[in-house]
Order: sequence, then C-alpha cells, then structure tokens
Amino acid sequence: MADAADRPTPIRASALEGVTHGFFGREGGVSTGEVAGLQIGQGAGDDPAAVAENRARVTAALSPGAVLVLPYQVHSADAAIVTAPMADEDRPHVDAFVTATPGLLIGVVTADCAPILLADAQAGVVAAAHAGWRGAKGGVLATTIDAMVALGADCGRIAAAIGPTIAQPSYEVGEAFFEAFCADDPANVRFFTSGKPGHYQFDLPAFVTRQLRNAGVSTIENLALDTYADPVRFYSFRRATHRGEATYGRQGAFIGLD
Repeated sequence: MADAADRPTPIRASALEGVTHGFFGREGGVSTGEVAGLQIGQGAGDDPAAVAENRARVTAALSPGAVLVLPYQVHSADAAIVTAPMADEDRPHVDAFVTATPGLLIGVVTADCAPILLADAQAGVVAAAHAGWRGAKGGVLATTIDAMVALGADCGRIAAAIGPTIAQPSYEVGEAFFEAFCADDPANVRFFTSGKPGHYQFDLPAFVTRQLRNAGVSTIENLALDTYADPVRFYSFRRATHRGEATYGRQGAFIGLD
C-alpha cells in the first residue's frame, strides 16, 4: 500500500460531498515516458508494476483497505452491478459499474471521454460510468441509473459529477458525426457550434448533462476540466494523436462506500 506521502490528491465534487470519491489526473504517479504520471489504464503499453502502484496510490488516497474494481471498457451502453471483488479476466465488458457493497472502490478510466460518478447517499448506492460519444449517445447513463434504482436508489436523490473531459473548444468533429446526432434528435444541434468548413465543435459535457437530466437526475456538477487543453495535468487521446505520440495514458475516477 502506498505511504501517505505518495498519495495523489483527488479532485472532488461538491455534489458528492460526504461520499468517498475522487477524480485524478497525472499528478502523483510513477509511470514514465509518454505516459508519465498516475497512469491507471492497462492498454497504454505501460509497465504493469507502475500501473499496479498507481492504482494502489489512488486506493490509499480514497479508501485505504478497499478493493479496487474496474470494468473492461468497450464504449458500450451497458452497466453491471458489482457485489464482490473479481479477477481481471472475469471483468465484464461494460462501461459502468454500480454497487451497494461497502469496501469496494469502483471506477473507470478515461482519456477525453467523460467520467461520471453518481451516488444516492441515502440509499447507499454508487456508480461510475465511462461516457464517450458512443456510450453517451447509446444510453449508458440511463442504463447506469436503472441499475442504481434496481439496488434501491431514487432518481430524485441521485447526484452526479462529470470529471475531466475534452471540452467543446478542443473537440472538433466532422459532418457525418453532426448529422448522426441530429438524426437521433434535431434538438441535439444545441451541442454543436460551427468550426472550419465541414466541421463542428461538439460539447460532450453538455450532452452528457442532458442525458443525465433525461434519465431523471437533477443534481449535476460539471467540473469543467478540459483534458485536451492541459497536458501537464491530464492525459488526452486526441492530444496524443495530434502530436503523433505512440501511446496515451488514462486517468481514473473512483467512488465507493466505506
């Protein structure tokens, strides 16, 4: 377990006050090279020992003694209820975890997509969701909230926080992307502004906020932290791609019940 001096500082949301949670960036980790920092993901070509140490550090920072459980993320609309620790090879291919089990620290990893942490503190039900444009468009947040309700949560009591995510000024998309969203719902035009010819700037956090509201959540906090625009603090898939880097890191968002 990481010593107190090695524990990174979590970014917290006031909407989740009183609930064990935290969003993390690059600060406080041991990974090196292009993914230097608190690199949490297993798909970055990182040293497995460094990833394990980074995960130990976030666990120690949030809930010493808890067991960290992460899904195998696939940009889906699926969520799973978690009741016990699991081996890596047994992780379900989903993009959200929901639990009412104390001692578990659930989370997701991201590198521009939106990490959303949710809690009904009164019912003792929490969730962590990974919402890129595919998952958000497909309904991962509604699926997550349905799973929370199945465990006893009430939509009217659920609070949600949107962590570090690529922001609209940094998120350029093409005509086909824009048309696909507007075909789903013409009102989705509100989430786009015009960019260079044939391109638009997409507001993923605003779209995620609307999806949460459509699912019945009224307490929503967007931390408004742009992953792309802050290379010192956050990892970003799109920034790494634009720079021609060989790989990119993943930051984490975690929540649990003590």
